[in-house]
Amino acid sequence: MSFADEGGPKDFFAIHAPFSPPAGTAPARQRSVGRVALKAGASPTRVLDLAESGPLRLRFPNTHGEAREGVIVNTAGGIACGDRFCVSVELEERADFVLTTTAAEKVYRSDGPVAEVENRVRLDAGTRLAWLPQETILFDRARLRRRFEADLAGDAELFVCEIVAFGRAAHRERIAQGFFEDIWRIRRDGRLTYADTLRLDGPIADLLERSAIGGGAAAMATLLDLSPKAESRIEEARAHLDAAVAETPGVEAGASAWNGHLAIRLLGPDIAGVRRVAIRLLTAWRDRPMPRVWQA
Repeated sequence: MSFADEGGPKDFFAIHAPFSPPAGTAPARQRSVGRVALKAGASPTRVLDLAESGPLRLRFPNTHGEAREGVIVNTAGGIACGDRFCVSVELEERADFVLTTTAAEKVYRSDGPVAEVENRVRLDAGTRLAWLPQETILFDRARLRRRFEADLAGDAELFVCEIVAFGRAAHRERIAQGFFEDIWRIRRDGRLTYADTLRLDGPIADLLERSAIGGGAAAMATLLDLSPKAESRIEEARAHLDAAVAETPGVEAGASAWNGHLAIRLLGPDIAGVRRVAIRLLTAWRDRPMPRVWQA
């Protein structure tokens, strides 16, 4: 069939050209929805139940430490606008577990929709969890809402480290526009003991330049120790921080303790320095090596 049979080339391309949405609207796309639900227990720790869907997977490398180790894999290769991911963990029967990720998690630019990441933890009596994902890297114009919720028994132990890089360091990227909301809610024996919300909306790089917000930082880390003896170790934490920061110029750190837990904050001009301080602190504080994927 020739173009002439259908009215010529002009009519053909008028019919078959790709659709262009109106200016200012985001095109409808198929988004990723991923979920991992883990239940573990007994001593030595073993997996009791595991559910996976979408691009999220959980793998268990062979390790020789005291704790069982799980590595979260996002086969989608990153988080795009409108994606939704949920990881839930339930530990019982004196389980001792470490959760990490294969690599840094990339959050790509969005043309409007907000990506959602929800992490939920429940720890029964006598259990211990170290939540140690590698860093999250926000691209320029990324839009991410992240939520971490934990319900702990009275003597359960939870250690959390979350690292965020604002822009790709190798590209010297600044986040001219973006959205990042980080919500933390932690309860012990049903009582809220820790609540924190960070919300950056708009020119994130400019906001982080303000002394009251980031003081020019391009990366940050939050470390929480929610073990029964954490609050009493505040001076030890500050000593570890002083030693780690002294070897990494530009990184600022602070530690505080209240309500039976310990909170540590790191701010730095680049992700390399913040990550270096976090690794040194994590190794000394937990008296355990980092997960092998961190050492790659």
